[in-house]
Amino acid sequence: MPELVQIWEDTACELHRMVVGPVDNNVYVLRCRSTGEAMLVDAANEHEALLEVCQRLGVNQVVETHGHWDHIQAVGAVRDAGISVSVTAADAAMLPSYDLLLDDDAILEVGKLRVRTVATPGHTPGSICFAVEGTPLLLTGDTLFPGGPGNTKFDGGDFPTIIRSIEDRLLSRYGADTVVLPGHGDSTTIGTESPSLQEWIDRGW
Repeated sequence: MPELVQIWEDTACELHRMVVGPVDNNVYVLRCRSTGEAMLVDAANEHEALLEVCQRLGVNQVVETHGHWDHIQAVGAVRDAGISVSVTAADAAMLPSYDLLLDDDAILEVGKLRVRTVATPGHTPGSICFAVEGTPLLLTGDTLFPGGPGNTKFDGGDFPTIIRSIEDRLLSRYGADTVVLPGHGDSTTIGTESPSLQEWIDRGW
């Protein structure tokens, strides 16, 4: 059973992470401490473990950062358990099924928490990030990692588009202390990554 680790907390919320599947996907659970309601980000794999976490932490909604296969393997199982799954319209056809469509710059409510959607196309046409208002937390899926943008060599990926998304919608919008929580691997911060933008552009990946 993958280990669930609490990686952030304040008086209002908790953030937990579990690493699942053959390519070590990060699954995050954001939980409102006052209501006990929670949201899971990327139903990636190992559905039995995820369903146990959903039940234990009060997950009542799942959001997908994008539609690549490694991020969606447990979508059917969580929907069968009665949990709604949301994805952007541009990536919806990549999922086996879904319930709701995510728009850019919308507010998702997790108990008393507010999560703002930030459309960041490039890794896929419908990639989207989630910023937890009132915290430094920014869940970036496969858009931004320590050391640069996500891969754009898959179908639907586009390097100039992901660079524009990162520059205009993440680096210029969020402060240096913002914690970047990617779909794989370790977290980083906007301040750590921002100085390297031109280097990423020059190298072309």
